[in-house]
Amino acid sequence: MKSSNHLITRKGRSKLENELDYLWRTERRAVTQSVTEAAAHGDRSENAEYKEGKRRLREIDRRIRFLRKRLDVLEIVYYSPQQEGKVFFGAWVELENEDGEIVHYRIVGSDEFDPHKNAISINSPMAKALIGKAVDDEVAVITPEGKKEWVINSIHYKPVD
Repeated sequence: MKSSNHLITRKGRSKLENELDYLWRTERRAVTQSVTEAAAHGDRSENAEYKEGKRRLREIDRRIRFLRKRLDVLEIVYYSPQQEGKVFFGAWVELENEDGEIVHYRIVGSDEFDPHKNAISINSPMAKALIGKAVDDEVAVITPEGKKEWVINSIHYKPVD
């Protein structure tokens, strides 16, 4: 198995593949066309549209190179029935602290973490503390605010509505 920095869910990989496809087939073509049109207007040294287009084209090309290299090393982690009952990569976990605060997290790869969707990286302190634990296990996590303790209420490997 590859390092945890190279793990991704199927959905996460699809998202990166779709971004690469969009950048290559749609965005890059449109920007290239606008740069060509801007260049036809004459003096490029004072042509803001041309300069902006070239800058955007460099950004697109940089992202395309990154995505191609990244997709080459990523390993999709598929669900396995042996995971049931324990926290592993891809799990949705419900936690509760002593104050009754309930939080939900999904453990994902570093390329797909999203704090707005409660998707935490496998490399985060919380995920590291959760891996291998079961329902009703207590988890202690050191945060910038100090040590926080949580109890695992539930573990799922499919989204819960």
